[in-house]
Amino acid sequence: MRLSEFILQNLEPILQAWEDFAKTVVTPMPPLSSSRLRNHAEQILRTAARDMQTPQTLRQEIAKSQGHGPANEGETAAQSHALTRLEDGFSLDQMVAEYRALRSSVLRLWLSEGCSADSHQAADIIRFNEAIDQALVESISAYGKAVAVTRKRVLGILGHDLRSPLGAILMASDLLCKRPNLATRETTLAAQIWTSVNRANEMVNDLLDLARSNLAPGISLHLENTELTQVCDSVVAEIRTAHPDARIEFAPGQEIAGRFDSVRVGQVFSNLIGNAVQHGDAQYPVLVQLSSNGLSAIFSVCNRGELIPPHAMPYLFNPEGRYSTYAAQDKGSSAGLGLGLFITAQIVDAHGGRIEVSSTTEEGTVFTAHLPIT
Repeated sequence: MRLSEFILQNLEPILQAWEDFAKTVVTPMPPLSSSRLRNHAEQILRTAARDMQTPQTLRQEIAKSQGHGPANEGETAAQSHALTRLEDGFSLDQMVAEYRALRSSVLRLWLSEGCSADSHQAADIIRFNEAIDQALVESISAYGKAVAVTRKRVLGILGHDLRSPLGAILMASDLLCKRPNLATRETTLAAQIWTSVNRANEMVNDLLDLARSNLAPGISLHLENTELTQVCDSVVAEIRTAHPDARIEFAPGQEIAGRFDSVRVGQVFSNLIGNAVQHGDAQYPVLVQLSSNGLSAIFSVCNRGELIPPHAMPYLFNPEGRYSTYAAQDKGSSAGLGLGLFITAQIVDAHGGRIEVSSTTEEGTVFTAHLPIT
């Protein structure tokens, strides 16, 4: 008997073996019912049998062996199985072990029927393994994506929930700073609290922007008629107040008007200038320029000091790549460049623009943002 026929005619004992194995998996969730233990096993088996009965060319066989199986429209049984297993508390390793046990039980049951002498045995085993491997790939991919989305969603919820207590502390510290007849030491402590909480609030806002970028198609904009020179001048004044020892050179020039998200563009200016102040050599000024070529506003920030290493360049605007590749070991100018630059790049991209960076001994470190004027 061909293996595909055997599977379809012996679904119950195969499913019982699947259920028996799933029952041994220890999870933090309550015990599952029989139907929940079997989950999408029957659909996965029927899909495998149907695949084995479908003729395939040598090219298709090679493609499958390389993990390039046929694309499916909609969600497959294997993908649905992965999502429900995640909900049931199965780890990725435990879900993969289910497929290993399924493969073993099906072949053991089939061979015990006396099929060892059949001429098609080797071909059937190959096709069965291909079908199970395809299902396994679909399950792993769906499981991984679901975990990633869950983590990003938790990040967004965490950032949102932190805003309320931080806002309360910020308001309380502001009231303390304005309280008359407060001793000098208490005034200093209140000011330190306000500064620290304000910085923490900025971090939370960055986390929320990261979550929005991951869970939606980029950062949303609220376009309005905006004059960028005024926005930039205001940002420079704020950073000078926060960093009185920093030398920031900016000479407001021509008016550059267009439709921009003024708050988001201000965030771009603030992130880039703030990074330059933080990572630049205090002996040299931070040079800020804003100009227009008629089509785009061109904003650039230049600072002197430690250069950004070449190996860090590809990851400046990708916090995930940055942390996994080098940031755990690196110190100095490359260590602090991550989430803020990622959000900056997302804002510039949402405006239809682009951002560039160079870091050389001759010119220093220069970030340049091009924002189309609309």
